[in-house]
Amino acid sequence: MDKNEKSLFPLFEFAVNRAGVGIHAVDRTGRTVIYNDKMKAIEGLELEEVVDRSILELFNFDQEESTLLKVLQSGQEQLNVKQTYWNRKGTEITTINDTYPVFHEDELIGAVEFARDITALEKFVLHPLRKNSEPATFSQIIATSEEMKTVISTAKKAAVANLPVLLIGESGTGKDLIAESIHNESSTSNGSYYTFFGHQSDATIIDRLDEDLNLSKPFTLFCERIDLLSISLQQKLFAYLKDSERHGRQFIASIGDDPVELIAKGSLLKDLYYFFASFTIRITPLRKRKMDILPFVNSYLAKRKERFGSSLEGVTSEVEQIFLQYDWPGNMRELEFLLDEVSSLATMESVLTYDMLPMHFRLKSNGLSETSTQATDFIVQPEKELVPLDRYLKAAEEYYLLKAMKIHDENITKTAQALGMSRQNLQYRLRKLKNGR
Repeated sequence: MDKNEKSLFPLFEFAVNRAGVGIHAVDRTGRTVIYNDKMKAIEGLELEEVVDRSILELFNFDQEESTLLKVLQSGQEQLNVKQTYWNRKGTEITTINDTYPVFHEDELIGAVEFARDITALEKFVLHPLRKNSEPATFSQIIATSEEMKTVISTAKKAAVANLPVLLIGESGTGKDLIAESIHNESSTSNGSYYTFFGHQSDATIIDRLDEDLNLSKPFTLFCERIDLLSISLQQKLFAYLKDSERHGRQFIASIGDDPVELIAKGSLLKDLYYFFASFTIRITPLRKRKMDILPFVNSYLAKRKERFGSSLEGVTSEVEQIFLQYDWPGNMRELEFLLDEVSSLATMESVLTYDMLPMHFRLKSNGLSETSTQATDFIVQPEKELVPLDRYLKAAEEYYLLKAMKIHDENITKTAQALGMSRQNLQYRLRKLKNGR
């Protein structure tokens, strides 16, 4: 590279950082090489937090796969793809991405993503993630356990009192369904229902509340995960809520952890907590109320059969055992996603068996069943239906890596040496299994 080309670097840097879209480029190993100012604002991270860390270490894509990694692995462009994910600080982000593979002399050398931030545009929506069209009510929520019966009883009282409500619970426990059920039970049920998604990097989000809400009519405002807002934005939200208190308005908020701990570490404004604390409802994680698991499964299968004519009507005792012993870190949401996946692939089966469970879940729940994945599962036999090659290879890789880790007592260094790969490569693959399998 000559001197003239090097002198153009400041020009390139200036142009990239002034672009109106986020730009994130990685080399073929997934290492960040370009991360412009707009992308920093969208994702709420700094360059030093991104460099030398894999995408799966920085972000949680839940049930999706990173568009950057998908392009890096496939070599195929992904255009106009909507993606919702969370940064490692827990902030939810929604973007529309155009992602391209980058080739040099017919060799893939990396990928570049151009992201348009639509988080702020979608901050007021009527539950975009819910698949059912009917509004949420308390009668739809599974409450076999005493813990959930107490949640619903308190929530009904909150609906009658029409006072601010604070919902506390881990991700996936159903805080959004409780919030909407309170709305539909309360005197504001004839008004609009809004969900406010706080976005840490958007300093004007609170200022635009009046513009987006119809202030002339009753409404319910559900502020989801207020503990993910910066303290300065929490202060602005508190001031707005105090000015907006009047008859016909219901305010509900949620947080993901104990409020005392959040306040102590500076993640939750004390005044904002006190505003919502008239009714404080703690939603117990699923692993501590496993009595609700099988009723939820049966209710899900019944509704699926009624709406789509699904043949599944129940699960085997073996699957029941696995479901009851598994810890469900993603709570009800994880269970529902799993049932979605199984039901969409079922044909004429009337009972969900162990073999119908996705390989990724069978590997995660390895040891909870006597028929856990074995090496013989990967033997090609004439009587066994062949699966697509990419699915077979992915399942085989998962099985091999997890077995290798078990042999070497979960020691990354020893396992990497035995497999002939770097520690970083092994860590990347294991994180991919954990977050995206």
